[in-house]
Amino acid sequence: MQTYRYVVVDVFTDRPLAGNQLAVFTDARGLDDETMQALARETNLSESTFVFPGESGGHAKIRIFTPLAELPFAGHPTLGTAFVLGGPLQTQELRLETARGIVPVRLERDGNRLVFGRMEQPLPSVQPYEREQELLTALGVDGSELPVELYDNGMRHVYVMLRSEAAVAALRPDLARLELPPNLGINCFAGAGKLWKTRMFAPGGGVPEDPATGSAAGPLALHLARHGGIAFGDEIEISQGAEIGRPSTLYARADGTPEKVERVEVGGSAVTVARGEFRLPATL
Repeated sequence: MQTYRYVVVDVFTDRPLAGNQLAVFTDARGLDDETMQALARETNLSESTFVFPGESGGHAKIRIFTPLAELPFAGHPTLGTAFVLGGPLQTQELRLETARGIVPVRLERDGNRLVFGRMEQPLPSVQPYEREQELLTALGVDGSELPVELYDNGMRHVYVMLRSEAAVAALRPDLARLELPPNLGINCFAGAGKLWKTRMFAPGGGVPEDPATGSAAGPLALHLARHGGIAFGDEIEISQGAEIGRPSTLYARADGTPEKVERVEVGGSAVTVARGEFRLPATL
């Protein structure tokens, strides 16, 4: 019988029972792909991470699973794992190996307590979204205030800007009709200056609505900077998750120019809410 310990953290919040939940298996050595996928289904959270020794210069290697599939990168799993590992390691920067390369996470402390983390995300590619009119119809909106574009940083996200935060809150989308792929999120947002509200829907991946989407926060800052909504280098504060009872706060910025993006960074807090273990036979 093998024992695999895990920690549950709420990410992009500084209080329990808010933000986005994550299960972190702190020592996944001995687990094969099939068992990791089965454990992710068992936890039934939007993502679970599995931690292995680093292989390419990072402090650790992580693999990220939804209940349906493995992801090359995702935001709240990376930040949440950094909070879990960062306390014992007592380092100011944790370097996590993902399938999209090493993601550095700078950790801020109040005494010995971790209070905030900032991760440098993979730089996304950008392209127009070819199914724009179908999407707008499924969302029940007339149009977008900015171009509808698709960003890919390991997760793929489409952005639709509405006229007001109230319009974002009032959305009742019928996205199932689109048969979206599992790795595509639809992000509807509104705001001004440094304060923005967003909702993210990924029905193809089994997530009707996500309470906090770190992989979407960085490209949102870049989308706004590219189209003049903010300046490059400005940090924005993003509210998400209120409509599903999991209020979350994310911070994001993009540095560079429209022609040359230099850095995309996302930050937030996380809190540990549970610990446990799975006892599995050596051969399943």
